Amino acid sequence: MSDLALRLLLGFLPVVLFFLALMSLDSFKLVRLRAALGTIAVGAAAAALAMFLNAFLMDALGLSTWAFSRYGAPLVEETLKALPVLFLIRSQRVGFLVDSAIYGFAAGAGFALAENVYYLASFPETGPIVWVIRGFGTAILHGGTMALFGILSKSLTDRRPSLGAAVFLPGWLAAVAIHAAFNHFLVSPVASTLAILVVLPLTVVAVFRRSERSLRDWLGVGFDADAELLELIDSERLPDSRVGSYLQSLRTSFRGEVVADMLCYLRLHTELTLRAKGELMMREAGFKSEIEPDVREKLQEMKYLEKTIGPTGRLAMLPFLHGSDKTLWQLGMLRKD
Repeated sequence: MSDLALRLLLGFLPVVLFFLALMSLDSFKLVRLRAALGTIAVGAAAAALAMFLNAFLMDALGLSTWAFSRYGAPLVEETLKALPVLFLIRSQRVGFLVDSAIYGFAAGAGFALAENVYYLASFPETGPIVWVIRGFGTAILHGGTMALFGILSKSLTDRRPSLGAAVFLPGWLAAVAIHAAFNHFLVSPVASTLAILVVLPLTVVAVFRRSERSLRDWLGVGFDADAELLELIDSERLPDSRVGSYLQSLRTSFRGEVVADMLCYLRLHTELTLRAKGELMMREAGFKSEIEPDVREKLQEMKYLEKTIGPTGRLAMLPFLHGSDKTLWQLGMLRKD
């Protein structure tokens, strides 16, 4: 094997294999390969930007490479890597911890791959030990810190949505701290690489597995609740139910036709979330399903009803819409399909 082939193998293969492993562990196929590859590309672009920004700040602040790599680079690089993951979570393109981990690792993997291309071109004579550290240490570090950022940020977004942008701070601080500690080489570079290689992947995979179990539990309970609600709406028992009583009470605040539109909206919303949950269940079972042609029409109808009932009417319906990010993500999945 040539020296170049060995460097390529050591520098690029570990992070690629771990990314593919995460994709294969995603039994619900929450993240499409095309979307993940797009995130890798964005991560690579972040690396290119970081190289210019690091050079500019190092010169502007008068810091040595030694000092900047320990204190400045972790701040700059983890911020740039985090931006695409933050965008995906805030725009509700991420529904669960599983896909936040994959997107996070993909952004970090893209960053690591672009960085290693630069190092390979700039320092072609470096020995295998350097590339072991870069491939098994630095590259896994970049992907692992972003996977943890995605997991922590998504978890806090689900549990504390009222905190707004502050939910992203703990994950970012953790990523910066891990990166800075690695760059300080508190122990030997090889020992740091081994620690990163063992701790970060095991942590990500453990959270990944736990998240999938909670997703299965949530999916079963959510499916049953939505099925019961849909059956109730279509039955003669609706006027005597708490849903019917609540809708009747809304007549004091909304016109009769608006309340009727609210009921139509509730029915459509429940039916479509049921379809999305069914799609997830089929994916887990290994089946590929086709979304029915009428789904887009119903999504358009829902959009129209959202306008007719207005934001206040939709807010009044929230107790029955299960209006979480997960539900919004499910409807987004139907729109993409």
